Amino acid sequence: MKPILVLLFSCLLLSGLSAQSFSTADSIRGGLTEERVWWDLNYYHLKVDVDVEGQAISGTNEVRFTASQAGQRLQIDLQEPMKLERATYAGQQLKLTHLGNAHYVDLPYQLSAGERATVLLHFSGSPIVAENPPWDGGLVWKKDSNGKPWVANANQGIGASVWWPVKDHPADEVDSMDISVTVPEGLMDVSNGQLISQETRNGKTTFHWTVKNPINDYGVNLSIGDYVSWEEEYRGEAGPLSMSYYVLRENESQAKEHFKDARRMMEAFEHWFGPYPFYEDGFKLVEVPYLGMEHQSSVTYGNKYRQGYLGRDLSGTGEGLRFDFIIIHEAGHEWFANNITNADVADMWIHEGFTAYSENLFLDYHYGKENARKYVIGTRRLIMNDRPIQSPHRGVAHEGSGDMYYKGANILHTLRTVIDDDEKWRTILRGLNADFRHQTVTSDQIFDYIAQRTTTDNFSPLPFFTSYVQGTEIPTLTYRLKKGKLTYRWSKVAPGFKMPLDIIVDGKKMRIYPTEQEQMLKVSKSASDIQIVEDFYVRVAKDA
Repeated sequence: MKPILVLLFSCLLLSGLSAQSFSTADSIRGGLTEERVWWDLNYYHLKVDVDVEGQAISGTNEVRFTASQAGQRLQIDLQEPMKLERATYAGQQLKLTHLGNAHYVDLPYQLSAGERATVLLHFSGSPIVAENPPWDGGLVWKKDSNGKPWVANANQGIGASVWWPVKDHPADEVDSMDISVTVPEGLMDVSNGQLISQETRNGKTTFHWTVKNPINDYGVNLSIGDYVSWEEEYRGEAGPLSMSYYVLRENESQAKEHFKDARRMMEAFEHWFGPYPFYEDGFKLVEVPYLGMEHQSSVTYGNKYRQGYLGRDLSGTGEGLRFDFIIIHEAGHEWFANNITNADVADMWIHEGFTAYSENLFLDYHYGKENARKYVIGTRRLIMNDRPIQSPHRGVAHEGSGDMYYKGANILHTLRTVIDDDEKWRTILRGLNADFRHQTVTSDQIFDYIAQRTTTDNFSPLPFFTSYVQGTEIPTLTYRLKKGKLTYRWSKVAPGFKMPLDIIVDGKKMRIYPTEQEQMLKVSKSASDIQIVEDFYVRVAKDA
């Protein structure tokens, strides 16, 4: 638990932010409602028939679950204009009540704790079309340069329920699932997990995929196109891993050269984060008609075979052009987002902060620590400090600031610098992925895990996270330098904030241990000013 003073600081800090109001619909969407909490997902079998010309879909979702406590009514989410047509239990049609995008399914009797049940959901409609994917969600209906249909989903923010009926809350991941997608003959569907069979009848082909591991619902995908594919075996930490690639027929040649970054990604991230979390489901990289997303075991790609972010280096240092941003960033989510998933959207910084930081670790592994640090420090130019990166609003599907990417990365880089032991830092990153394997987590769980492994007399991790993650002020070293005496203290920090800092005085690097209380250090009388080592994401202010 957080100290009372730290909690008080958070409340005071956030009270100065603009007020945010939320509707009942927000609470129904983002909350752990009573119709959600009593049952635990076990298995889905999602069957989808895709009408490419009509830009519509229809199908069923078989939902198997266990009652964790007594209950009778389930909340199923499916967004308009999609329609949940009916629900059945053991062949019996169930009562359905609709409230906006929430659909309440009443079982014929109350289940007891520990009892298992299966409900079959029937749905159809024309899903929302994504106008600017992946930032606004929905389905994408395009054609390739040969005029062949090219279809995909992108729905992280808007939710999986934009196209299929689901328990659309990150706190409960289904343990496993099968996905069967029917498309016009001549096209291919690529979804999550392993392809186990396909069959063609009456001008349509159905592709059957199976997912053996727990999966977050927004990570479930369909990608439909005139694909060609190839596969390689990667000898990873957990044995042989199937790595498969699906690209438009016209791009096969350049993709085979360009996608070599995927193998380099796997090597770097297994080093830093531990074994790829989904060996049984394989790893796929799939070309889609939008920038890309972290669909579990089926990462989607649309960076146009360019280095950096569509040919740009987000850091402004040149280091970002050493790799394809989408391959590295979206695959990094396999560890942070898919393996470790936020239990509430308020904690999405866990996904994006650690994954933005993974770009730096990829560079570190392949090009060295100096090149990596230049990159992550360079990305500070993108930080706005407009809102906290962890949203204070839970249960309403509210994200923190977009700073969660590169402020998050620089927080983690600062933490690594404070620890000043790369092997210990690597052990923490690998430990997170091992100890929280296939789990949903809160920010507090991440904070506490790191705190247990880094707390010292000179460093207090919980006020560190309160200041950086839950606030907008950047810790500031306030100092005076006069006649060989350096006095210094931390300001704009949470109560109890203690963090070592490396400074340069008269060309010499030294580590100091500021707190909120003023301290004094004797330095050379010739010293006229100090410099802060850039690896620390802090600010400096001269005291009057």
